[in-house]
Amino acid sequence: MEKVFAQSSKCELKEGWIGKFIENQVKERKLDGRTIKAYRLDLEHLYRWLQESGINDLNNEVIEQYLEYLTNEKKLRISTITRKYRVFCCYMEYLFSQNVTPSYSHIVFPALETEEKKPDNVLSKAEIDAFFIALNREYQSLDTEFRRRICLRDSVMMELLFYHGLEISELLRMELGDYDRKSGTLAIRGKRRGKRIVCLFSKDLRKKMERWLELHLYFEIEEKYDKYLFLSKMGKPLSMKMIINIFDKYRIMAGIEKESTPKDLKRSMKRYAHELVIEKCS
Repeated sequence: MEKVFAQSSKCELKEGWIGKFIENQVKERKLDGRTIKAYRLDLEHLYRWLQESGINDLNNEVIEQYLEYLTNEKKLRISTITRKYRVFCCYMEYLFSQNVTPSYSHIVFPALETEEKKPDNVLSKAEIDAFFIALNREYQSLDTEFRRRICLRDSVMMELLFYHGLEISELLRMELGDYDRKSGTLAIRGKRRGKRIVCLFSKDLRKKMERWLELHLYFEIEEKYDKYLFLSKMGKPLSMKMIINIFDKYRIMAGIEKESTPKDLKRSMKRYAHELVIEKCS
């Protein structure tokens, strides 16, 4: 049986088995680019810690010790520790399946049993209304066509997140051909579910989408990116950080103090509908 550190250097293991593990996960679980990057960073940080700590073995106890280090010394959030924990469990299982480690049993980490209480950042109907009013007022007040085009793009994206509950990653993967003007439908590329079709039920949103498609050519700077539905002012695909920044801009303009995120925006439709029914019945 191959010994991890006896017959292989840390560098060889790091460059070899991490790559093989990620390749295996891509095939088995169809991971996207951001998840692959996160897996690699988590494992590289683990090996860096091993080297700095002078540890020459890799087993369940060492992983538990590292997780405790991240919790007690690095003061990472439980949600972050939990994500890393799952990656390490999968990695140790993979090494065992490849006869790299002599044994594997479930990694025990008591700190993970304490759930981190998350604040309820789902937006109320009043906050949602204020958010889109702020966005629309911004559009009306802008003094250049270029800035209005940017604002129109932002409006379409935010409405897709709210009305249709899209993931940010789904928004970023959209291409021009995904929208059918005749039927008003949009093909959504999920992470693992393949494509699904949603109908844009809002006539106003359809008009905005069609207007954005007409203005898309103003953002087509580099040909290799032209297929993406939403582009930055530099003609490149938007990033998750850019979407968060756009949301934060209008959240602040709307006077919403809670630390909500675009994910909270997409989760707010159920509450919005419930409060709307109560409002109409009162």
